[in-house]
Amino acid sequence: MSVKRIALISLMAAVICVCSWLTVPFTVPFTMQTFAVFLSLELLGGINGTAAVGIYILLGIVGLPVFSGFRGGLGHLMGPTGGYIIGFLFSGLFYILSQRILDKKNIALKIICRAVSLMLCYLVGTIWFVYVMGTKGSAVSVSYALSVCVLPFILPDAAKITLAVYIAKLVKRHTNLKNI
Repeated sequence: MSVKRIALISLMAAVICVCSWLTVPFTVPFTMQTFAVFLSLELLGGINGTAAVGIYILLGIVGLPVFSGFRGGLGHLMGPTGGYIIGFLFSGLFYILSQRILDKKNIALKIICRAVSLMLCYLVGTIWFVYVMGTKGSAVSVSYALSVCVLPFILPDAAKITLAVYIAKLVKRHTNLKNI
């Protein structure tokens, strides 16, 4: 692995950390984390972008305050909203798969793949939310979890992904990131 690749992955992990701190409190906080995750994937590609997400999660697991609200530690990840953070790994894995099978010029397929990547994050997070709430004695229905943890985020997350795609395109146009 080249020094350039290591530096870019580390830089994007740091960007995800900073963007997770930009928070509007809610049951599941509104953050710029989704923007940073998809920016990492768009700029670095599936494998390197997913590596940046993995590093971000590992930093949080060891206790660094990289999650929303300046929280960290395995306990936070095991809490009700931790599944959405883990869901970003599933988004990255699907992104890798979609890169391998996607016609790079088909915009409609790209949009569908980004949406599926986001839906995987929502799926993992919602399943985890329902499970954790149930184990804490506050059983919630899937429809409640969707209404609180997914529906309010669909349009903002779509806007964040659109912004990430646009910014990545601009950055790639003015740099040599195509070659990592």
